[in-house]
Amino acid sequence: MSGDSPVVDAHQHFWDPASGRYPWLSTHPLPSFRYGDYAPLRRRYFPEDFQRDAAGHRVVATVHMEAEWDPADEVGETRWLAGLRKEHGLPTVALGHARFESPEIGDVLAGHAAFDFVRGIRQKPAAAAAPAQSRRGAPGSMDDPAWRRGYALLERHGLHFDVQTPWWHLDALADLARDFPRIPIVINHTALPANRSAPALAAWRRALQAAAAPPNVALKISGLGQPDKSWPMEGNRQIVRDAIATFGVTRCMFASNFPVDGLCVGYRTLFDAFKAFVADRPEAEQRSLFHDNAARIYRIAGI
Repeated sequence: MSGDSPVVDAHQHFWDPASGRYPWLSTHPLPSFRYGDYAPLRRRYFPEDFQRDAAGHRVVATVHMEAEWDPADEVGETRWLAGLRKEHGLPTVALGHARFESPEIGDVLAGHAAFDFVRGIRQKPAAAAAPAQSRRGAPGSMDDPAWRRGYALLERHGLHFDVQTPWWHLDALADLARDFPRIPIVINHTALPANRSAPALAAWRRALQAAAAPPNVALKISGLGQPDKSWPMEGNRQIVRDAIATFGVTRCMFASNFPVDGLCVGYRTLFDAFKAFVADRPEAEQRSLFHDNAARIYRIAGI
């Protein structure tokens, strides 16, 4: 796949920490962050910054992922993005944030859906810190009845669900997908295979297989940096190839997660690597992975 081939970046962020709207980007650091120190992210990141980073690849559309805006005003980020789009032409489409267990979930979803560029909701359900601590049925999890009542409203608004959850919760996700078959789901960041030991990767592959069984689930290949901010080329090659083998070419897509993954790897290096990992596949399959699948799933026309 050449550098002139079109790319839909299926997961990126814009923000302005100076606005005070991002609690996690304040001067009080999170107790844990999967890439360690994230102080370099506490800067404005706008379309011109993204375009500078992405130079060298023909990115024809982007999917903006909610960036943990102030939860007291969840639709506020979507309103802000509407202004950014008007001024800069990016992002192309967006995912908002909503707490499905919230009593205000109906109003929040309606607020997001009022903007024609919103395609779905991204949320991080309650999750255990490690596989051994995983239990089904926790409040705020994908098993929680209150959470599921809010989740069911996505179908009413024609929205899909982008989920960020570690692989040890994909059994709950598979059940969710089966119970709500008309709500598409996209798993973010390859289900977070941070532990690269052989037993952990074997468990990750089994979890992916369970999640791939319902046909309404797709996988976003991104977020492959390591806690030490490395981006291991050969290890990631195998992760990518295993992910595609499990979900199939038509249900996978590549994404940058910029600027977050910029802590680990440059944009051009990242997409050059993705292209190298699938260079042995037919051209049509490569186009699906880099463009067509994201355009279809996120309903981006005319690109």
